[in-house]
Amino acid sequence: MDMIAYLSGGMEFAENYGADWRSETEKWLLTKLHHGVFNPVKASEAFLESNYPGADFRRMKIDNLDKHQQIAREIVGLDCSEIILRSDYIICFYDESAQRGAGTKGELTTALMFGKPVYLITGMEVEKIPSWVLGCTDKIFQDFDSLKKFLIKKFS
Repeated sequence: MDMIAYLSGGMEFAENYGADWRSETEKWLLTKLHHGVFNPVKASEAFLESNYPGADFRRMKIDNLDKHQQIAREIVGLDCSEIILRSDYIICFYDESAQRGAGTKGELTTALMFGKPVYLITGMEVEKIPSWVLGCTDKIFQDFDSLKKFLIKKFS
């Protein structure tokens, strides 16, 4: 696996933290393209379990904001390092949950600044997507099937 895709999109405000689309996309990338994948849902879970076992990270936002911020900063560093140092391209699922959060916008900005192409999948009308996000995006797809066809053509 010489190529690595980073799976960006809503987590904090997404159903099941955005794990479902990431899991399906990860399996497809591994089996069809033999590309490695950085899945931030899995990485965050592993990081929290390894470094803060038993801690309720989401609850800390209310109960212990300072600790929550410290941990969030560590996770931001982990994610940005993956984009900068290891990822070759970013697949971003942009929906209402990504729009509500901040991480996706930060990941796309990091990708742009380090020359990593961003492939955006969205069902949203383009005028509802922030210009900042559009400015960080290389190609927009209406659905995952269109993205997959593009990736097969690009990487086969």
